[in-house]
This record gives sequence, structure tokens and C-alpha cells, in this order.
Amino acid sequence: MKTGEAFLQCAIKRFKLQKQLAEKAFDQLNDADFLFKPSKESNSIAVIVQHMSGNMLSRWTNFLTEDGEKVWRERDKEFEDMQTTKQDVLSAWSKGWQCVFNALEILKDKDVMNMITIRGERMTVIDAVIRQIEHYGYHVGQIVYIGRIIKDEDWNSLSIPKNKSAEFNQQMNKS
Repeated sequence: MKTGEAFLQCAIKRFKLQKQLAEKAFDQLNDADFLFKPSKESNSIAVIVQHMSGNMLSRWTNFLTEDGEKVWRERDKEFEDMQTTKQDVLSAWSKGWQCVFNALEILKDKDVMNMITIRGERMTVIDAVIRQIEHYGYHVGQIVYIGRIIKDEDWNSLSIPKNKSAEFNQQMNKS
């Protein structure tokens, strides 16, 4: 396998893992939870998803041929509170991720060193992909943390639960 192809497969895997992690948090939440704000200046999960979806559509539409910050994107509006349902949030979530995966799955080994532009900044496809993995991971962490705040003791851990590292390591060593 060529290096560029291996990179793209790893990137797709990492994006899918981030998507799944947030979706495991979503599964634990009801409609009202998506609108909860930990503080006056915080974003709700609905707003975070709205921003992520807007970013995904902008960055990944015509990924190799147009600047990643599209003229039609209204980034500031992505951070406005909205009254919405869990289903509306999940629909925006799916639409954004579909755009990401559609763009990534057509890339070839030869594409990874191509230069693209985001907000006028030139970078390789590799750098742009890593940039987006980092950006989405940041927001997925926020989503999980807000979900954890909301559910408190009713939260089902999405990683190794507190005080369970030794048990987890034993299970991993058995496989």
C-alpha cells in the first residue's frame, strides 16, 4: 500500500471514531439536553453540532479545487442559539459527516501532497486533513463533556471508567 493511501485510510478511521464517540453521547441525551448550556457564554451541543456541520460543508465541498472557507458560509450564525429538536441536530450532523466522507473517499495517493487553501492559507492535503481531525476532536470532546455534565451519575462512560484501568488493561492483555 502506498503511503498516501495508508494516511487516507487512517484519517477516515479517526474521523469515524470521532463521529461514533459523539453519537454514543447523543444516544444518552434527550431533546432538551441538546439545548443545555453549562454557562451563559457556553455553547450547547446543538450549537456545537451546527458549527461543526457548517465547517464540514464548507471545508469538504470541492475540497481540492476551492478555498475551504466558502463565501456562502455564515460562520457567525452557527454560534447563535436555536430552538431545535434532537432529530434536527442529528440531521445536520449526518449531512456534515456525509460531506466529509464523500470528499475523503475519492482522494488518491497522489492527492495527499497537493496544495489546497483554507481562508487563503496554502497547505498540503495531509496538513488540511490533520487540521480537521484536530478541530473535530476538540468539539467532540466538548460534546462528550457537556453530556457528562447533564447526565452526571447516570452517564455511561464512553472510555475507561474511573478506577477501572487495571481491569481494562487485564482485558486488553487477554486478547
